[in-house]
Amino acid sequence: MKELHSWDVGVQKAIEIQETLRQQLVLKNVFSEIKTIGGADVAYSEGDHLLGVILVFSYPDLKLLDSSSAYGKVPFHYIPGLLAFREGPILIKAFQDLKAKPDVMIFEGQGIAHPRGFGMASHLGLWLDTPSIGCTKKPLVATEITVGSSKGQLQPILREGVEVGAVVRTKTNVKPVFVSPGHKIDLATSVQIVLETCRDMRLPEPLRRADKVSRQLLAQGIA
Repeated sequence: MKELHSWDVGVQKAIEIQETLRQQLVLKNVFSEIKTIGGADVAYSEGDHLLGVILVFSYPDLKLLDSSSAYGKVPFHYIPGLLAFREGPILIKAFQDLKAKPDVMIFEGQGIAHPRGFGMASHLGLWLDTPSIGCTKKPLVATEITVGSSKGQLQPILREGVEVGAVVRTKTNVKPVFVSPGHKIDLATSVQIVLETCRDMRLPEPLRRADKVSRQLLAQGIA
């Protein structure tokens, strides 16, 4: 794993890093098949600590194969559009401890549907050199929601007139999610994987279960 930059930076430097690294993104599929898929989540404890969890599942049957967690101090203030600088380091640490590395990662963060085209899923996908998808409950790119109410219906997300993601209805009559490619994957495949892994829930199962595990570990005092 190649370190791309220091994480100990200020806001302006963080923005410059995003704008520079964006040029290195690959927005096409670099794989022929997917056998494993990972989901990441970060939970926050009282005070200034956070816990990052990554779960790895077989694909498409979603049997748990491996898990890893890491605990540490929050390194960066919460600033919309700079989530990778807050949660990235702890997730990288958790990823390094995995025995089974996933073929594709899903992050609860933006991919290229981001004001600078470089959200957390793109940032960590590039850092980990792993195909990555962003899937979130809220958009960072202004989008008027007009997607239909049935599961599987889509609406493009546009940034400066270019399609960078999709509003995806993953469950009928339930609020949609916002999906965008991060790195080494295209939009259509990103949406397909999200829909295939939702299993009658709003969020993809790898994200939902990583969220559950991170909360359980904090509640149990395990870090």
